[in-house]
Amino acid sequence: MANPNHTQPNETQPNHLSFKQRLVWLTSIAGFWFAADQLHKYYMLEIYDLAHKGVVQWLPFMNLVLVWNKGVSYGLFQQSGMGSYFLAALTSVIAIILIIVTLRTKQKISVIYYSFFIGTALGNGFDRWFRQGVVDVFQPKFGDYTWYVFNIADIAMTLGVILMLFDVFILSKRKVV
Repeated sequence: MANPNHTQPNETQPNHLSFKQRLVWLTSIAGFWFAADQLHKYYMLEIYDLAHKGVVQWLPFMNLVLVWNKGVSYGLFQQSGMGSYFLAALTSVIAIILIIVTLRTKQKISVIYYSFFIGTALGNGFDRWFRQGVVDVFQPKFGDYTWYVFNIADIAMTLGVILMLFDVFILSKRKVV
């Protein structure tokens, strides 16, 4: 006989979402990050015209500089032509897989960080399809030392990873107890 005090996870628990809720969270969060990323890139390219300004000292710890990343993370595997479209197709497949996983995941925190990842994939994927390279503009600096250039989609990815690590190492420990 089943223990009446032990409940199976279901959509009525406070941290579980129904399919409709998952869909709303996914479209809202991923849509926000995609829109923020693309609007910022449009502004930097078309209005601010960063391409003609070179390196702009924006903050004491941050430059603005236009870098076209035609590869993957940190500019690895630079591609052009059909290689660029291959990376775009790969990004699209990853986004579709993440959407499926997100819609099947019932835990709220997981839906949130997966949605951050989807927003990133959509933003950088859009760049790969329509600009043949990802637009990066933020360059952290410390004195004469500069770091890799990134964009808003990369910020979403970083925040998503932080949330995922928090879930895995902090929240999941509480669930076991």
